[in-house]
Amino acid sequence: MNVASQRAGWSSLPFRAAAFVVLTCVTIIGICGWREWTAREAVLKGAETEMANVARSLTQHAEDSLDLLDAGILGVVNRLEMDGAGLATVAKLRTLMEARKTAMPRIHSLAVIDDQGNALTSPGELNAMLSDDAFFRHHQVSQKREPYLGRTVLSLLDGEWVVTLSRRFNKPDGSFGGVVLATISSRYLSHFYQQFEIGRNGTVVLMHGDGAIIARDPDNERFVGRSLGDMPLFRDAGLQQPSGAYHFKSPLDGADRVGFFRRSNRYPLVLLATVDKEELFAIWRKAAAFRTLFAFTLVMLIAVIGAVLVRQLLRGQRMAAALVEKEAHFRLLAEGSSDMVTRIGLDERLRYVSPSSIRVIGWRASQLMGSPALAGINPDDRPQVQAIIDAVKRGEREEARVTYRNAHRENTEIWLESSVRVTRRDNGDIDGVVAISRDITEQKELETRLETLAIEDGLTGLANRRRFDERLREEWARAYRDRSSLGLLMIDVDHFKAYNDEYGHPAGDACLRKVAAIIAAETQRTGDLAARYGGEEFAMLLPNTDAAGCERIGERVRKSIREAGLAHAASPSGHVTASIGGAACRPARERTAGTGSLVEAADRALYAAKEAGRDCLVMSGEVARLLQRASGL
Repeated sequence: MNVASQRAGWSSLPFRAAAFVVLTCVTIIGICGWREWTAREAVLKGAETEMANVARSLTQHAEDSLDLLDAGILGVVNRLEMDGAGLATVAKLRTLMEARKTAMPRIHSLAVIDDQGNALTSPGELNAMLSDDAFFRHHQVSQKREPYLGRTVLSLLDGEWVVTLSRRFNKPDGSFGGVVLATISSRYLSHFYQQFEIGRNGTVVLMHGDGAIIARDPDNERFVGRSLGDMPLFRDAGLQQPSGAYHFKSPLDGADRVGFFRRSNRYPLVLLATVDKEELFAIWRKAAAFRTLFAFTLVMLIAVIGAVLVRQLLRGQRMAAALVEKEAHFRLLAEGSSDMVTRIGLDERLRYVSPSSIRVIGWRASQLMGSPALAGINPDDRPQVQAIIDAVKRGEREEARVTYRNAHRENTEIWLESSVRVTRRDNGDIDGVVAISRDITEQKELETRLETLAIEDGLTGLANRRRFDERLREEWARAYRDRSSLGLLMIDVDHFKAYNDEYGHPAGDACLRKVAAIIAAETQRTGDLAARYGGEEFAMLLPNTDAAGCERIGERVRKSIREAGLAHAASPSGHVTASIGGAACRPARERTAGTGSLVEAADRALYAAKEAGRDCLVMSGEVARLLQRASGL
């Protein structure tokens, strides 16, 4: 991008900033509106769920109440059909029914009616008992034996609105013998509904399948018996389902309501539980008004800040033009360098990358512009580099040099060395950092190889004697601090000089590598160390291991070497074996001793193992006993 195109881009920057501010304000308003709509829908869904639970519970209560009545009716029907409707039977049933009515408050009345419509259990009262005997006429003409739920009727005995449930009973010849009737008070159901808190203006309505109100809370006495059959709930095909949400304007009190209906699957009943929409959304409206006011205030604040920002951008365009010219001179120098030159802003993003980046890290400059400056640095090295960048940005250091690992585009990792220097504006304020980076991977690899050679045995790949001595001192100090044990095994290949004489030095080297691999396989913990101590002698350093543990590991090593089956014609056993000496101690208990005491103890045990016939393990604690046995012999 040349200077002219940069100036053109900067001239449109205030317009883009203004557009961004407008877009931000519109987005906030849109999000606010969407959130309020979502909150309103959540309130509505919550109310529907609550009403569904109420409707389910109260429908179950109505069914249970009617089942209870029907159980009593069915018992009376069976007695009448078995024993007849004689005076003795009726007298017994009258006593039984009075007792059941007294025991169950929900039962308003129980009666037996003969085929002429006369009350057998309450003589002289039937003709004035109910305002409607549709149930009786139903059983006269219907041969069905199931219970019949009638509409709500007025009891002329006490002025109560009641719901009738009845069954037909037959004479011995199968003809109509009469009706057993039970009623439940509408007032009882209404009082039961008052136990449910569904809002100050909430309602519960139990209706007959044709829309006649059986019970309502509140205002039961005012609306019981009224028909709501013209409501969409009973007319619209889409609402003729077992249950569902129902939003409507109540024909009883004119309120907009949110409700849930449920139809009984055993009786022609519909239960509708509702809440007043005005009451339901009152809390939401108050909270929505507060949140909307907050959002409006935020939008106004952003608009004011945006206006100030646009003014600052317009004012800074002249300064930007001067910076472009300064940047052009910087690019001229950077693009001529074989090292990668980058400029890092105070936000730690790359503001400039020289073309040599593709040679150094495999990425084109255009692909890196604007990306985080530390993105490709190995996570282990990033804190170190971050600390230097922070110090330079704060002005604590003018320049610094740092070495770190960085990702390469070809899925590899390289080493970079960067020289970092602070850059300043004309007024002296720090405006960023310039870094000049070069690839030093080959140099690092050479250093690593040299370090490896310094601590690794070239033949076996195990630690060398120098590394062993360093780790022995470290583990001794650690065991002293932790008051823990430290174990050591000294391993010597038996008759190895004879092996070299028999098979030659190349075969001897192969034998040592095999033995080394067996020993290395037994260093199963991170702190364990296997080392080549010298010639055909090896050592195993075992931190936090007592004498018993040291002996177990040593015995495994000895058996593994023997079972490897390496032929050794010059050995009495015919194959390669090893003698092992072991020692363990607690450095904290041996204050005057040093690391040499542990090596000396293990070496004496190794010598004892050789004296004992080789191919065996001897611990330092057994050396004295073996020497006594040898002297006794």
